[in-house]
Amino acid sequence: MKKIDITISVQEYDKTEELNPEDRSLLERAKNAIGSAYAPYSAYRVGAAVLLENGEIITGNNQENVAYPSGLCAERVALFYAASQFPDVPVKAIAITAKANGFVIETPVTPCGSCRQVMAETENRFKNKMKLVMMGEKGKVQVIDGVENILPLMFHAEKLKK
Repeated sequence: MKKIDITISVQEYDKTEELNPEDRSLLERAKNAIGSAYAPYSAYRVGAAVLLENGEIITGNNQENVAYPSGLCAERVALFYAASQFPDVPVKAIAITAKANGFVIETPVTPCGSCRQVMAETENRFKNKMKLVMMGEKGKVQVIDGVENILPLMFHAEKLKK
């Protein structure tokens, strides 16, 4: 038996003003996307903004349904829309943030497992790592380069090949 340690790299900023202008602008677009989220059941509204290599920014937000599995996370809404409108353009970065009713989210919002796998597929599709910019309603901002830093043991398509 051998033990393998996996480490990840996260850049953490105390405030959005410390971000470079591109990341700050993308995060602002994600914050704006929160306003049209449909979250009547959880009251936890998430906004995402995807920056494509061609400079286009696509936003998305969570869309709930009373049958919970039928809803969709903000990250996947934005990534799937970007892929449908710009099928040959790689994703450069995605920003994610959220706001809740009844409490303030003070820690960075991270993608769920399904969203992480979709991000991994997106990176693999274009052979291009994406940057993740994550924040709560207020507080610190975390920036991660590449999905392997949030999904270190991801499933790869090569494992399907015989």
